[in-house]
Amino acid sequence: MSILSSWYEKVNMAEHGVNSVDNKQAFFKNGNKQWVKLNVGGTYFLTTKTTLARDPNSFLFRLVQEDSDLISDKDDTGAYLIDRDPNYFSPVLNYLRHGKLVINKGLAEEGILEEAEFYNVAELITLVKERICHRDNRPSKDSKKHVYRVLQCHEDELTQMVSTMSDGWKFEQLVNIGSQYNYGADEHAEFLCVVSREYGAPEGIEVEHSDRAKVLQQKGSRM
Repeated sequence: MSILSSWYEKVNMAEHGVNSVDNKQAFFKNGNKQWVKLNVGGTYFLTTKTTLARDPNSFLFRLVQEDSDLISDKDDTGAYLIDRDPNYFSPVLNYLRHGKLVINKGLAEEGILEEAEFYNVAELITLVKERICHRDNRPSKDSKKHVYRVLQCHEDELTQMVSTMSDGWKFEQLVNIGSQYNYGADEHAEFLCVVSREYGAPEGIEVEHSDRAKVLQQKGSRM
């Protein structure tokens, strides 16, 4: 039994003058019509019919009615026996208490959905499905988008250009497009330099080219 559930039980029994073990068992069997004790997979939970009434069509609310159409055994303390996982039952009961979906560390959304469906808590089923959908559609760290630029440069400008890149730009690819001009008797090669940086906006990848760069890239691809 959780510390909070144990405290509720002690306070409630004290208010009704319940002290002995026998009286304690009788209290949950016959003496109180509002408080409900559940034995879920060997773990005790103490709650009220008011809490369970958040969803009057749920398995739990129907179970604790005096004229219930559901058949369930009770243990020697008067607790309803439910053969389910107590760890995944906690989020279900807490939702009925305060209307919020709180998932404890180490629990899977699919497991909570399974329990919500078993106990037939309709609004909780919807909340968990939305949580799963949001989780599955969340962009991964590897899906970052980038903006690319293709720059034309001369051989003697290449080292300086790469070394002075800033603002998050990084070198991606270098394409040699051959000799394009002469200075005296020397030929100087020209290059296309592809650079990129991370692009924070949700739009698709943007690729910027000058008209001159497009022509040189096409020529370079044929070499």
